[in-house]
Amino acid sequence: MASGGPAGIQMTVKDWLTMALLSVVWGASFFSIEIAVTELPPFTIVSIRVGLAAIALFFYMRAKGIPLPFEGRSYKGQVIFAMALMGFFNNIVPQSLIVWGQTHITSSLASILNATMPIFTVFIAHFFTSDEKLTANRLIGVLVGFGGVVLIVGPAALKGLTSGLLGQTAVLGGAASYAVAAVIGRRFVRLGLKPMQIAFGQVLAAAVMFTPFAVLYEKSYALAMPSTGVILALISLATISTAFAYLLYFRLIANAGATNASLVTLTIPVTASALGIGFLGEVLEPTHGLGLVCIGLGLLIINGRMFRRRATGVV
Repeated sequence: MASGGPAGIQMTVKDWLTMALLSVVWGASFFSIEIAVTELPPFTIVSIRVGLAAIALFFYMRAKGIPLPFEGRSYKGQVIFAMALMGFFNNIVPQSLIVWGQTHITSSLASILNATMPIFTVFIAHFFTSDEKLTANRLIGVLVGFGGVVLIVGPAALKGLTSGLLGQTAVLGGAASYAVAAVIGRRFVRLGLKPMQIAFGQVLAAAVMFTPFAVLYEKSYALAMPSTGVILALISLATISTAFAYLLYFRLIANAGATNASLVTLTIPVTASALGIGFLGEVLEPTHGLGLVCIGLGLLIINGRMFRRRATGVV
């Protein structure tokens, strides 16, 4: 393991703002899933999520005059294969595992386990990228930030670790799959695809591959019509937390790299905590403040700014 600041890509102010917005729209997904699982089985939720997201992105692309990912390209086969690969690792596997996991564990514990994604990413990116090698600062920063997540969500949520082992393993598997997808996502730049095209292509591929299985396995066609609350949760999950979120996410991967983009999972609990304090009357606990400090410190360590300033004598 190398020492010193992170090698390669550094984040700009615009990248940090994109991450902040992404943490909000993805943070809302845990709440939407919590509502949806009360009436619908997991695979049906995932198939509806990616299907509606694909439809929303298709009409948006047509309205903006953006060509489909494989239009006008001589290497259509490569693009289709890449979309299928991303649809599998970034949608089908992680979303199925996390939604199923939330039927066995609390959303709070799920958000903590999901925040392990950067830990998986720093190791995977080290072996499969040339400019995101594992460094001491990067690993320490991720671990410090993860500690902050535990403090914000609440150490009491970890009591769930004594039960629901299968649910926990599922969410961890989902986080690992997201990490694989983050590294794969960087390779789309070589195919000349825009973030909009990547976002559409991978949810379309996921919908085509997964919907038939979900319909047959869970007999989705025989399910009762869900309530208005669940329908609204599904629409929010598909349009805001999937379609719009992926536009931001793939732009962030292209600009800041896989490891930096994965750090958004550390900031999602911050958003959830802020919303709870601001709108649900939750109390700001000392652990919340300490958790924010840990996450902020972890992000600074990962980005290397503290060490660059120390090296240059800037305070």
